[in-house]
Amino acid sequence: MKLPRFLAILAAAALPSAAVPQPAPVDPHAFLEQVEGAEAIAAVKRWNARTEATLTAQPRFAGYRRRAEALLVNDAQLAEPERVIGKRVLNVWHDAKNPRGLWRIADLAGFAAGKPAWTVLIDIDALGKAEGRSWVWHGAKCRTPAYDRCMVALADGGTDAVVEREFDVARRRFVDGGFVVPEAKTEVAWAGPDALYVATDFGPGSLTSSGYARRLKLWRRGTPLSAARQIAEIAADDVELSVSTIGDGDTAWPIATRAIDFYRHEVSHIAADGRLVRSPLPVDADIHDILNGRVVAQLNGTWRGMPAGSLVAYELADVLAGRAPAIEQVMVPTASQSIEEVAAGRSVLWVKLLDDVSGKLVSLRRGADGRWAQSAATLPASATVHLEAAAGSRDIAFATVQGMLLPPTLYALTPGAPPRVVQALPKRFDATAMQVEQRFATSKDGTRIPYFLVRRKGVAGPVPALIHAYGGFRNAQTPTYLTGEPYRAGPTGLFWVEEGNAYVLANIRGGSEYGPAWHDATVREKHQNAFDDFYAVAEDLVRTGVSARGRIAASGRSNGGLLVAAAMTQRPDMFGAIVMGSPLTDMKRYSHLLAGASWMGEYGDPDKPEDWAFISRYSPYQALKAGVRYPAPFIYTSTKDDRVHPAHARKFAARLQDLGSPFHYYEALEGGHAAGADRREDAYRAALITTYLDATLGTEKVAARSRR
Repeated sequence: MKLPRFLAILAAAALPSAAVPQPAPVDPHAFLEQVEGAEAIAAVKRWNARTEATLTAQPRFAGYRRRAEALLVNDAQLAEPERVIGKRVLNVWHDAKNPRGLWRIADLAGFAAGKPAWTVLIDIDALGKAEGRSWVWHGAKCRTPAYDRCMVALADGGTDAVVEREFDVARRRFVDGGFVVPEAKTEVAWAGPDALYVATDFGPGSLTSSGYARRLKLWRRGTPLSAARQIAEIAADDVELSVSTIGDGDTAWPIATRAIDFYRHEVSHIAADGRLVRSPLPVDADIHDILNGRVVAQLNGTWRGMPAGSLVAYELADVLAGRAPAIEQVMVPTASQSIEEVAAGRSVLWVKLLDDVSGKLVSLRRGADGRWAQSAATLPASATVHLEAAAGSRDIAFATVQGMLLPPTLYALTPGAPPRVVQALPKRFDATAMQVEQRFATSKDGTRIPYFLVRRKGVAGPVPALIHAYGGFRNAQTPTYLTGEPYRAGPTGLFWVEEGNAYVLANIRGGSEYGPAWHDATVREKHQNAFDDFYAVAEDLVRTGVSARGRIAASGRSNGGLLVAAAMTQRPDMFGAIVMGSPLTDMKRYSHLLAGASWMGEYGDPDKPEDWAFISRYSPYQALKAGVRYPAPFIYTSTKDDRVHPAHARKFAARLQDLGSPFHYYEALEGGHAAGADRREDAYRAALITTYLDATLGTEKVAARSRR
């Protein structure tokens, strides 16, 4: 019974406010956190069915799907090196006949010449069929220097949890009685020919609150995993204890890493006698590679007078011997630059960097005086460069170059020689009718925010616009060929531009486009800056006549899904459509869902009142209110996502349903955090999204119902 107002006032006055119990609010949608719960799956099936029935029935859906599959499931693709092992190259190949992929190997010389003779090591589709598992490839770690055995990681349905199995490269089969680590979020590294370092789920008490390993053990061949000897353990509230091995010529250097939070970690070198010897690096530095016994790392803060973003090096032998090593300054980026990728060759260090978000590649060689000399590779300007792999046996590296209108090309690079084309993809669409511009918007605090704008030539605005962004975790967003980056909704951007609309890639703060400071500007209580940057780009499109309020779609995945969910709740006036992929939305609960606790270094701890005070200002699930006209979003996720819990997407949809606010929802059964286990699934999702955008911002209007 509701008390009369005067009695309620008297009741409240009878006790000090601190004594009045404050029960935690009950979440009516908590059942959606049960990943495979019957009630949760029933809701998902209803939402999926309604969305698919609505969108697949539209006249253009089938055409989008056919063309998306032709672009994504295609033999005309680069054979990118997964890694170089000795004098051979590994590759994972996907095509129409092999959607899950072929793991293959070829000689380095033939590959570099553009004439590889591939030998298939594992047919992943056939393996899954034979074993009754939906295997998705998650990489391999091969023992140095022979590279004859590899620990192969396979995920059932694409989860982050994997099964690790020992594979014989020469015999092309798994080793009978070899090392096998059961399904878990596992890290392994070779500890010689007959031993492994293993960080995994060893049973009760062996995982952190983030769901990752907290114990590292040495497992010797011929003994059960349960008998492995523990060599390190971390606290339960740390994020993870991981292990890796870095190859340096014929030497393998093992490293154990205690992740304190997402950005701070204690690195220890594992000595030959099993001792853990702490690195002299600060806890916010990242080790990239080891070259001729020198550890090469990147600073994320100022250290010993060297600025954040710099590359430094030290002699590993000094550290293992207990001597204080000299710290060398390898490279200092300019104010417009950001070092993104580093790989060691036989005697040179390869560095990929961004310069005003344009990719560049340099090689560095250490002189007898200890100084590092640079040499820049001559690659296409105003493009995205990705350093694919470097060979430890030769001074050769492989890099891909692409742009929104520039098809991907794979180059082989050697210091002092012109880059050599290994493979170039043909043009997949008519780019002569399109143009790309880099523009800058001004954010709320005056920061200049770069963005790339793609339109058909001669198009006069305002037209519908699609803005994609991420804005977190030092993850830079650089332009890729419009035929399809699945994390950016596949070829939707291409279809959108061809139809006369505008596509935008926004380089908002939170990434690493301009070094550590670009990311630091959005951490914890500063996260609103990422949202304000995004709004500044949208407002710039309106100001310059490219688009108009209500005709702009916001697109983002994962942390980008949080971004666009916040945009939907904070600026429903600006955005007419929302493409929300694998999102975080319930920021009150995120740290208790799957790997969420590992991200508290990025967002803060919602269980602490002082942190919830700033997180609550933008948490999208809690921000949804009755009486507000929100744009109808397209929300997608995967049941098998064991990184960002699918409950974030589900609960947001359920809250919209409560409010009678329209939405579209699609949850793939497999695919993990990628939201698709193979490229056919990516193509299907791209067709759904493009149809949704047409229906929401285009001429074809489709009612998105929110009723059950």
